[in-house]
Amino acid sequence: MQCKNENQHVPNIIEDFKGDQSWRIFRIISEFTEGFDRLRDVRDAVSIFGSARLKPNNLYYKKTVELAELLGEHGFSIITGGGPGVMEAANKGAFQQKQLSIGLNIELPMEQTPNPFLDVSLNFRYFFVRKVMLVRYSMGYVCMPGGFGTLDEFFEALTLMQTDKIYPIPLVLFGSEFWQGLVDWIKKILLEYKTISEKDLELFTITDDPQEVLDIMICHREWKNQQRKL
Repeated sequence: MQCKNENQHVPNIIEDFKGDQSWRIFRIISEFTEGFDRLRDVRDAVSIFGSARLKPNNLYYKKTVELAELLGEHGFSIITGGGPGVMEAANKGAFQQKQLSIGLNIELPMEQTPNPFLDVSLNFRYFFVRKVMLVRYSMGYVCMPGGFGTLDEFFEALTLMQTDKIYPIPLVLFGSEFWQGLVDWIKKILLEYKTISEKDLELFTITDDPQEVLDIMICHREWKNQQRKL
């Protein structure tokens, strides 16, 4: 019997897993330090996630530009993974509104090159450091259509809120045609097996309307400002 991966090409993994372990710790600390230092003054930022592979003629690329422009017009900074596709579209929308446009880029063997619409650009070797920055400096998430990375970011945020590791923030799935099948599966299978509760479904919203996303973010911003005054 032939093993499933016997004839698969083994990629050249980035040097994360080679060398002295103590030096890797210093690299991790340096990424945290630079991230905290460069992003410390960021306020009212919305992270927009989505596929690096969507082209400018794609509907969701265009919708992302529209959404980021709308958010930027109302004073929201935009954070993305800093790459092409949806990330580029989001940074472009913010850039066109002269709002702060941030890219948290990750070193990958393919796809990930910084887009040209960034005011602040940071490069990371480690996904988990990058995720900490996204959580720490975002007051809301929007997930556009994407692949495994977008799903990972969605479920990461969902898990942190479900387990009370972070304060609840708006988590929006944009594009019902893309996301509805997943949401239906969550409602049917996960609830049926009782691996989540009905209340967990309140942690995210699905929509096709940029104005609804804006309204959600404005409402949350107002709530945050009230909390600061208490």
